[in-house]
Amino acid sequence: MKVKLYIIFWIIVFVTTSSAQTNPHFNADLHLDYRSLDQTLRLLNDEPASTGLLAQLRGNRIAAATTGLIANRDSAAILLRDYLDSLKYHQIIQDDIYHLEDARHDVAAISELYREMERTNFNRKVIATVEQIFPQDADVSILIPVYVVSIGHENVDAFVRRIVWHDDTPEFVGDNEGELTIVINLAHAVHYGTNLRDRYLSLLGVVAHEVFHAAFGNYKDHSAFWKQYYDTHHRPIDALIDLTQNEGIAYYLSIDQRGHGYVPRDWYPHARDLFRIFNRNAQELMSPAITHERADELIHTANLSGFEGSYGAQCGMFIAREIDLRLGRAALIETISTGPGDMLQKYDSLAKTDNSLPQISPDILQSQVQN
Repeated sequence: MKVKLYIIFWIIVFVTTSSAQTNPHFNADLHLDYRSLDQTLRLLNDEPASTGLLAQLRGNRIAAATTGLIANRDSAAILLRDYLDSLKYHQIIQDDIYHLEDARHDVAAISELYREMERTNFNRKVIATVEQIFPQDADVSILIPVYVVSIGHENVDAFVRRIVWHDDTPEFVGDNEGELTIVINLAHAVHYGTNLRDRYLSLLGVVAHEVFHAAFGNYKDHSAFWKQYYDTHHRPIDALIDLTQNEGIAYYLSIDQRGHGYVPRDWYPHARDLFRIFNRNAQELMSPAITHERADELIHTANLSGFEGSYGAQCGMFIAREIDLRLGRAALIETISTGPGDMLQKYDSLAKTDNSLPQISPDILQSQVQN
C-alpha cells in the first residue's frame, strides 16, 4: 500500500486571532496529546523518567517511525529506547537522528512554548482561524488528534499521517483510510523566531494550514456539488487544479493572518516564473499521450518540492490572495462551495483587466468549462 507523508517545511507568522465560533454547523476540534512531551521534558531536565514508557507513548512512536522513514532507517523506531537511555545517562549519542541533544539544549524554550499553548487554549485559536474561510452554512464535523513531541528528524517541523491503532501500535495507511493525525515537534518550533510570540504564532499557522485541509475534506464529503465534481473530474489536469485550490487557500489563510494582503518577501519576482511553470505543466497534463508516471511526477512537484518550487500551491496562494483583496473575502469563501474552476475564472476576470497579473492559459480555463 502506498502511504503518503505530508511534511510541513515552511514557516508562517500569525497574529493573535479570536477563539469565538460563529458557525454552529462548523463542529471541529483538536485533541491535543501532550503526554510524550511531558515525559520527555522530565528526561531532558534530568528528572525521574522511564525510557521504556517514553518509547511506548503514541506521540513518540509516531515520531520515531516517521524519523526512520525519512532517514531510511527501518530500525529507528525499535531503537528509540536505546537513544533515550543514552540521553538519560548523558552518554555521547552517535548518529543522533532524533536530535535529542538539540532538544536538551533548547529545553527551556520548549517548556516556555508548551506552557503558552496550554495557557492560551491553542486548539480553539486554530479552529477559529480555519473557520473564517468557510461559508456560514458549512457542515463540518471533525476531531483531529494532535500529538505534541520534542523529538524527530531535523527536516521535519510538523507532519500529517493517517493511522490505524492496534492497541498502542500505529499502522500507517493511505489516503481516505485510518485517522488523520497531526504531529508537531516543539524542538523545531522554538526556532521559528527569536521570541515566544513569534514562535507561538508561527506554530499556530503551521497547524491551521493542515486543519484547513482536514476541514475542507470533511466539507466536501457533505457537499452535493463536490460529490458530483469528483464523479466527473478524473483527469490529471483536474488533480492539479484541485490541488491548486486546496493548497493555495491553505497557504493564503496562513499568511493572511500576518496582515491582510501580506505576501512573503521576494515572492512577487517569482510569481511570473511560477505561473509559466504552472501553465507549461498543466498543458502537459492535458496531453492524451502523458504517462501515469509523468502525471504523478508533475502533480507531486506541484506541492511537495519546497516553498518556491511548489508551483501549484504557490500559484494557488497568489490567486486566492488576489481574489480576496480585489473581489472581497465573500468571493474567496464562495469558491469553497463552487470549486476550483470558479476560483480560476474569478482570477482570470481580474487578470484580463490588469496586465500586471500573471495570466492563466486559456486552455486550462477551457478544460474546466468542458468537463
